[in-house]
Amino acid sequence: MARTMTSSVNVVRRHRMLAAVTLAALCVLAAGCAGTTQEGGGSADADAVSFLVFGDPDELMAYRTLVDAYEQATDGADVALVEASDREDLIARLSTSIAGGEPPDLFLMNYRYYGQFAAKGAIEPMESRLRKSSVLHAEDFYPVATEAFRWQGEQLCMPQNVSSLAVYYNRDLFRQYSVPEPPDEWTWTDLVSKAQALTRDANGKQVQGGEAEGGSAVSVYGLGVEPTIIRIAPLVWSNGGEIVDDPQHPTRLTLDTPQAKEVLRDFLELRLAYGVIPTDDEVEAEDDETRFANGRLAMYLSSRRSTTTFRSIEDFEWDVAPLPIYDKPAGILHSDAYCMTAASQNQDAAWAFVEFALSAEGQRILARTGRTVPSNIEVSRSQAFLDPAQPPRRAQVFLDAIPTVRAVPSISTWPEIEDASEGILENALYLGQTVDEVARQLDEATRPLFARGESP
Repeated sequence: MARTMTSSVNVVRRHRMLAAVTLAALCVLAAGCAGTTQEGGGSADADAVSFLVFGDPDELMAYRTLVDAYEQATDGADVALVEASDREDLIARLSTSIAGGEPPDLFLMNYRYYGQFAAKGAIEPMESRLRKSSVLHAEDFYPVATEAFRWQGEQLCMPQNVSSLAVYYNRDLFRQYSVPEPPDEWTWTDLVSKAQALTRDANGKQVQGGEAEGGSAVSVYGLGVEPTIIRIAPLVWSNGGEIVDDPQHPTRLTLDTPQAKEVLRDFLELRLAYGVIPTDDEVEAEDDETRFANGRLAMYLSSRRSTTTFRSIEDFEWDVAPLPIYDKPAGILHSDAYCMTAASQNQDAAWAFVEFALSAEGQRILARTGRTVPSNIEVSRSQAFLDPAQPPRRAQVFLDAIPTVRAVPSISTWPEIEDASEGILENALYLGQTVDEVARQLDEATRPLFARGESP
């Protein structure tokens, strides 16, 4: 069975990343950063491939299933999962273990975060191994995912998934309040209208502007969405705008254009104008994913990652719908990849596991758990992913979005840019500010981060 090594940290709030990102940058650079214990990075068994991951319990179970299958299919192979408690923990532990000379052999990381390690030469390129492989072939994978992990002309990491942002929705609530389910093509205005119709008090009455009659609490909110740049980006693209001045070598955010400001205005109105999303205090007490799983949120914007958690829901039926559009369909890439550390002492063994994990068999194993939209084109179109017996029934939504998804810029300081933007967007969403002021603050806060960043 897959062996695991766990750790725990105090989680402040899932989306607050500045401290972890700063620690990551410092630890990669600082020669004096303390090394990790065996639980921090490298495996306790020198012959085992150590694989650093994070995720919710259901996600981690998916990776254990994959590792178990690999060990059973091979003679004497040994993979030890190193389970971080969350993304912040993973980045911090990866940084300290690299600086301390005892890194994991493999780690799984989103393309938005790997640049800080790529820029410092901490990742071993997989380009030559991929070319020689008789198991994996570059043309078998969705180009938008593989391109997101290319750095200075080389394939640095190999993507396991090619998700997009989708709208999870509670079908029972839509039926209960006679609201038509989201169609295959709908607009932002449609989304807001449905969210208003589904925001209800404890008596089932529609709530106007987030205020229930008699001062009673809102029982069900129509929508849940994080105030982050990655939630706004696809809407800006859909409206014909851009989020940066140069996608290849960005120097600033461009959320001060008419197209971007229209999206910003609509997004910021969700709380104070329409009251269709929970308050800041309510999100602190119960995050949107949990609120949806508990039946108190009608719609929730998230990637495929939420599927593993939601498959445990027994009290209601749920499904997914495509992201609403402004002018044209547009989506944002959500993709994680297997990366190999440059200082790994087990690179051949680590690559053997990557080959299995990304083979048709390995991709089918993870797809069946619900965790991934397979990066392998053929597997993504198979019943392993499109199984009608498993929710979501409209899984095709994720595949239909692939031709329209785009990646955010590959720049080493992108995590810091995201974090700085989130604080500003959060304040604007819950406290209220003009769109011009928000755009100005975003530019001022992030321009120095762009200047420090390295691009491939």
